[in-house]
Amino acid sequence: MTIATPAGMEIRAEIKPGYEHILTPEALALVAKLSREFEPRRQQLLAARVERAKRLDAGERPDFLPETAHIRNGDWKIAPIPKALECRRVEITGPVERKMVINALNSGADSYMTDFEDSNTPNWDNQLTGQLNMRDAVRKTISLEQNGKQYKLNDKVATLVVRPRGWHLDEKHVLVDGKRISGGIFDFALFMVHNAKEQLARGAGPYFYLPKMESHLEARLWNDIFVMTQNELGLPQGTIKATVLIETIVAAFEMDEILYELREHSAGLNAGRWDYIFSCIKKFKLDKDFCLADRPKVTMTAPFMRAYALLLLKTCHKRNAPAIGGMSALIPIKNDPEKNEVAMGGVRSDKARDATDGYDGGWVAHPGLVDLAMTEFKKVLGDRPNQIDKLRPDVEVTAKDLLDFRPETPITEAGLRYNINVGIHYLGAWLAGNGCVPIHNLMEDAATAEISRSQVWQWIRSPKGVLEDGRKVTAEMVRAMIPQELANAKAAAPNGDSPTYDRAAQIFEQMSTSEDFAEFLTLPLYEEI
Repeated sequence: MTIATPAGMEIRAEIKPGYEHILTPEALALVAKLSREFEPRRQQLLAARVERAKRLDAGERPDFLPETAHIRNGDWKIAPIPKALECRRVEITGPVERKMVINALNSGADSYMTDFEDSNTPNWDNQLTGQLNMRDAVRKTISLEQNGKQYKLNDKVATLVVRPRGWHLDEKHVLVDGKRISGGIFDFALFMVHNAKEQLARGAGPYFYLPKMESHLEARLWNDIFVMTQNELGLPQGTIKATVLIETIVAAFEMDEILYELREHSAGLNAGRWDYIFSCIKKFKLDKDFCLADRPKVTMTAPFMRAYALLLLKTCHKRNAPAIGGMSALIPIKNDPEKNEVAMGGVRSDKARDATDGYDGGWVAHPGLVDLAMTEFKKVLGDRPNQIDKLRPDVEVTAKDLLDFRPETPITEAGLRYNINVGIHYLGAWLAGNGCVPIHNLMEDAATAEISRSQVWQWIRSPKGVLEDGRKVTAEMVRAMIPQELANAKAAAPNGDSPTYDRAAQIFEQMSTSEDFAEFLTLPLYEEI
């Protein structure tokens, strides 16, 4: 099938039946217009990331920006939150796969963050079928028959919030004036054209989660895109609302500024914990004094994570903005009641801590956790939709607190093997088209896989990368473990016989032992799908 494209646009992918309903002239025209207007700025901001990374590699440390002190000290608030986003005690997340969309919307959660990013392999078919699923979900016509079972939406469903891809990701199948376009602009523009007015007619609106941001200038770019898109579609300014994931250590120093840039379109901030840990490892990977313990030991109670969580909360509520807690990766464990009770206890304490601190809601990755998380938030909130009035004047967080990277020990052989196993298992599934995978009773996505491979890379190079039995972590040690963990990953995975797992092991070895550190594992992987 062929479709008409705007002048200067080329689509290098198969147009399967149904895709023409998404790749309409109006939608592609907006994609082209936004790309031409904003792609130069995206590239400038990505180049600024590279320059800053070089400075951090050379020993610079982030701090609060002196030039924006007036914003941090000012007495401003974000625009009022729409009714549909006032109550977000439990948000469920998951990829844009059809069955997941139906189950998540029906889960009893207040909101559903549907994900074109970290829990989704962004191959062409996933992106386009995801848009079709969004169109049908917004209109409540989405259904599925699978294995003799019928799936359809309940009368009451969660509020839909969409996460487009981050600034670093291209959409390689669409070229404008001979250049690849932004994956995030592609995801956002298609969704807006097909759904924004329909959502408004149904009492909600176009709501987004914005990932991987590293500065308030990146938030300003999104804000300018929102302004132009609302003008193009004839929507009132402020119709679009966006929650920003604070999932990079550098963005933690610019939370006020990020809210300020998006103040007419802001729906608050979220503590994206897994990407945040990955960001800390990535930004300080060459610092000989930096080294984190086994991944399971780095929890929200670690000093640097606690400082980040409390600063985010205080910053949001000062500006009348919602503060949403991050993901508990634990999931229900079938057929083992004892392990399941331990896991559920972990989720319970995580949500209880967030609610008691003052957060307005938190994330879960599985429908089976919605009631448990809701119970913990209701214990604190009662019938109130949120607790934005809890201002936390007692919280004082300094730059030193945000950079207090503990715990450093233990680093164990089991922890090293765990990282290798998860990395191979996840990459194998991702290459096969699945970006959200239960592994070892945790829901893993690209963020948790990033921690795994970056920790291994850093342990090899850090003088502190020493196992508790005294052995130094080396590239040779990692290479010796990879075939064993590949076999274990294959044995545990439902499609472990797929050749993608052998390729995943090669990629993991290359990324964890090479001299150069890949900025995101999804960038080289994307070229393989």
